[in-house]
Amino acid sequence: MNKLIKGTHHIALKYESVEVFEKSMHFFKDVLGLELVRTWGSGDELGAMLSTGNSLLEMFSFGSASTETGSVNHFALSTDDVDACIEAAKAEGLEILKGPKDIVIGSVPPFPARIGFCRGWGGEEIEF
Repeated sequence: MNKLIKGTHHIALKYESVEVFEKSMHFFKDVLGLELVRTWGSGDELGAMLSTGNSLLEMFSFGSASTETGSVNHFALSTDDVDACIEAAKAEGLEILKGPKDIVIGSVPPFPARIGFCRGWGGEEIEF
């Protein structure tokens, strides 16, 4: 079988205003240390892409104020220090939803993990 998909290229986040876009940009870039790859737009219609290391986080300032997530529940950012990410989110004033805590996913074989969740400035759930 021919493998068509090589991986995740990007995750797109649409924020309801430039203010929320800028607060989110600060958190992802300045607090979590994601590299800014490109920006575009002007006025109320801004866009940016930040590198997560193996994919991109694409951000827009002209999204909907809706809290509907459709089929997307959350996105997860890979880290070696979940505790530090949760502390950084807490220091930024973001809502901590869970953790950090150790879990074991009841799969075959079992998958131990340390996880933590916060709610981003646009209402999105972020897992570390």
